[in-house]
Amino acid sequence: MVLPFANIGGDPEQEYFVDGVTESLTTDLSRISGSFVIARNSAFSYKGRSIDVRRVGRELNVRYVLEGSVQRGGNRLRLNVQLIDAETGNHLWAERFDKPVADLFEMQDEIVSRLANTLNTQLIAAEARRAERSLHPDAMDLYFQGRACANRGLSPEDLVQARSFFERALALDPGNLEALVGAASIDSNRGATYMSDDRATWLAAAEAVLIKALSKAPEHPSAHLYLGAVRIVTNRAAQGIADCERALSLDRNLANAHAWIGLAKLYMGLGEETKAYIHEALRLSPRDTFAFRWMCWAGIAKLWFSDDAEAVTWFRRSIEANRSFPLVHFLVASGLAQLGSLDEARASAQTGLALDPGFTIRRFRVNAPSDNPTLLAGREHVYEGMRMAGVPEG
Repeated sequence: MVLPFANIGGDPEQEYFVDGVTESLTTDLSRISGSFVIARNSAFSYKGRSIDVRRVGRELNVRYVLEGSVQRGGNRLRLNVQLIDAETGNHLWAERFDKPVADLFEMQDEIVSRLANTLNTQLIAAEARRAERSLHPDAMDLYFQGRACANRGLSPEDLVQARSFFERALALDPGNLEALVGAASIDSNRGATYMSDDRATWLAAAEAVLIKALSKAPEHPSAHLYLGAVRIVTNRAAQGIADCERALSLDRNLANAHAWIGLAKLYMGLGEETKAYIHEALRLSPRDTFAFRWMCWAGIAKLWFSDDAEAVTWFRRSIEANRSFPLVHFLVASGLAQLGSLDEARASAQTGLALDPGFTIRRFRVNAPSDNPTLLAGREHVYEGMRMAGVPEG
């Protein structure tokens, strides 16, 4: 439940902005898979009242309450939010936004997008912790545990564990759409990140499941997003962009869709356009659990065109955000080797091999995601750097 945000200072001209944030956030949070959000009218009945969160939780049968405040001082706007466990009253998460006042409606959209993306991750983690304590988890408990595993990163171990939770959820409830899409997302990631020599099989399986899911729920944003991802990495970038744009039309906060469109532009030979899409994704969700992947893609767009120094800068940002993504270590090794830092390049390659021992240049080469001549020419530069860094030929 999103409680009406408090307007600290009482400026009546600020009231519409404060209420707008509450309403937009209520709408956007309702799009989170598996969530139930109390409607705006019920929530606004608590406006201006002193609230006992645990009592509200019992009255409305909600597990979590989001409350916040907005304060304007001069040319700056400060927004404080906190997520509370309605059963215990414990604070689970808090965040502060402090921004210069510009266009209020544009600011409202940015704040709401950032909050919705962050809360998605926080609520999944909270539900996963709750499920761990359950003696008899149901399908949705297992789904949340699977999604929490997937949110940890893209290491082979995390993906295998996440998929096992989705499989257990489907065993209990074969019609659970969220678990079905979750399992397909794991298969698409295993194929897209070169973790298997049988890449085509994983991607084909994911596509079949996603098409099945969309036949049951044609307006499922994440299913459109993952279908777009599969098509982007299987030489159908234009079709994949359309899928991602459809996902965004259904859920404007899907920052991941912007990043995938940026990668698709690279695969179409338009790598100079990639960075803008990555920046948009990071603007909407700067602390996203998958921001490390977006930074990697920005680096790829530079490495493919021999801008090795900027590529390495992006790859290092990616590694700082998440060190368990194998592919980025091989890519930074390539860039470092091209820059002449061979010792560091070899160390990076060994880090990647510790995470994914089966990775080879051959696997990376034969699974090129596009036949665009510009892309293929750029990949030759990457292979050369990997070779110098000691990545196995295969």
